[in-house]
Amino acid sequence: MNRKHLAPDDRVSSAMAKVLGGARPLALWFAFLVACTMIGCGTPGAPLPPSLSLPTPVLNLSAIRIGNSVRLTWSMPTRTTDKVVLRHPIPVQVCRAVESGPCAEIASLTLKPGAAGEYADALPANLTQGPGRLLRYEVALRNHAGKSAGPSNTAYSAAGTGPAALTGLTGQVRRDGVLLNWHPATEPEQSILFRIERLQLTAAVPDQASKSALAPVAPAAAQTLEVQSKDGVDPGHAVDASALFNQQYRYVLERVATLALSGHSVEVQGLPSEAVVISTTDIFPPAVPQGLVAVADAAAGAIDLSWSPDSDSDLSAYHVYRRDMHTDLPPQRISSVDTETSFRDTGAQPEHAYAYSVSATDQTGNESVRSPEVEETLPKP
Repeated sequence: MNRKHLAPDDRVSSAMAKVLGGARPLALWFAFLVACTMIGCGTPGAPLPPSLSLPTPVLNLSAIRIGNSVRLTWSMPTRTTDKVVLRHPIPVQVCRAVESGPCAEIASLTLKPGAAGEYADALPANLTQGPGRLLRYEVALRNHAGKSAGPSNTAYSAAGTGPAALTGLTGQVRRDGVLLNWHPATEPEQSILFRIERLQLTAAVPDQASKSALAPVAPAAAQTLEVQSKDGVDPGHAVDASALFNQQYRYVLERVATLALSGHSVEVQGLPSEAVVISTTDIFPPAVPQGLVAVADAAAGAIDLSWSPDSDSDLSAYHVYRRDMHTDLPPQRISSVDTETSFRDTGAQPEHAYAYSVSATDQTGNESVRSPEVEETLPKP
């Protein structure tokens, strides 16, 4: 049986004819138009507009001045304004404006999509002297034809004389923390903040044998401490009272000025100091125990001792010493108690006079001076 090969339009007409059967020609033609509307009948659709490949504008531009350079950072986009993935390097233009002046181009870069954008603007001499002036920064991303979807957000910094670089930083461990010293500025500066960046490098892990072994640990997150100058006077020193014993810290200091310019609060940092590493080895014994009292208990054949608790945070134990006043022997340690503040001497001999004293030790093994002696005699039972 021979079959005719029908074109697509003929197949539609044949199908509609079978459905409608003997319908009138006008009804058949109407049904044909409806079917063509539904399936297209091979007619091409309207062309889509071409993509302009405009990179999405930067939204997180930031600026920070350190010394006489302004560091700009931002994130490069990964898509165009019409959501197309960017696959080629993107031309970037960086501009700077002083006060309300025009934003003049200062750099032209080419960066990959999704990269971390960064540019250091070394300020010319005329922008590093004199009173503070507002600086405005923007970046614009271009397509292959040099077109842009608009500038980034505006980032602000400041021109003018910045805080002096911090020099001569040293550190010394004291009982109350780490004393940091530096060379004070020769000229008074108003509203200067001293920012201390502290990074923990190692921690002391007591060894069962030595009780003082230093073991490396994963570096902790950097901590920031701040000291405000008074009346523009540079103190030349500060105490980190939050430092812990038996740690190792890395310190970096810088002077920071905050300027109010044209309604914007802008921070300007001086050049930071060289880093110093301080090991806070605990060489300080606890305080001498106070309030020692000795009371004989003839019925029990013992002498009871008690004293006031020591406030040292890493107190480890108390050592009890006894000196027989009938001999020339020095005081002998007769017991160690953890954190108790009392002791019963059951080894005392009747009708013997004794001189007692107590010392305190910390977890590093530092022992305090012995307390003043108290005397007691155990009578006959």
